[in-house]
Amino acid sequence: MRTFGTLILAFQAQDPAGDLATAPPTASSTDLVSLIAHASPLAWFILLVLLLFSAISWGIIIHKQMQFKKAQRQTATFLDIFRKSSKFSEVQSVCASLPASPLVGLFQAGYAELNAQLRAAGEGSRPMLKSLDGLDRALLRATTVELSRLESRIGFLATTASITPYIGLFGTVVGIMASFQGIGETGSSSLAVVAPGIAEALIATAAGLFAAIPAVYYYNDLTGQVKHFAGGMDDFSLEFLNIAERNFT
Repeated sequence: MRTFGTLILAFQAQDPAGDLATAPPTASSTDLVSLIAHASPLAWFILLVLLLFSAISWGIIIHKQMQFKKAQRQTATFLDIFRKSSKFSEVQSVCASLPASPLVGLFQAGYAELNAQLRAAGEGSRPMLKSLDGLDRALLRATTVELSRLESRIGFLATTASITPYIGLFGTVVGIMASFQGIGETGSSSLAVVAPGIAEALIATAAGLFAAIPAVYYYNDLTGQVKHFAGGMDDFSLEFLNIAERNFT
């Protein structure tokens, strides 16, 4: 038994494959920076495209979040002034200081239409509104304009969320093709031949998901905020119409 055990130990000591199996993998062959630095030109292009999509998306996300927070603050201030004022002219005087609020655009459109109708009605003992429907249409047009302003650039997040996973998948296919090409050139399927291409493929996949996941989340979040603003504008339009109907019809 001792002689047999000694032979096994001697065989393991002389077997180069055994050394490879027990030797710890080197960090240099799987280092992320090294893999990116030695990636193919096509893989570099894919990563740059994904980085561009991600950078633009984050720029839009930060800009829209700041815009919406400012709009919410100014909307609260505007509503407080609107409901405390006894004359539309008093509200009109503060509109210039609250440009971020979408309700300011609605009020100015409604106020302009209201003044135009009252002037067209001529001088009389009591100014009368000629067409409540015309005032409603003016408010609807203003609502559309304000919603377009709020929704601007948000569509790019949806584009990023839908396209970047496929761009990353394309990079994955390229990396796997590079692995098979390495196997064909060397005639070996060892880890040293296959690993760089597989790692390059996984990097492209991860980059695609890194660009897509935040875009999906913030697209839904920002779209929900726009719907909240739209509901507030609908409520304000009805409130404005009620005031105009009570006082000018």
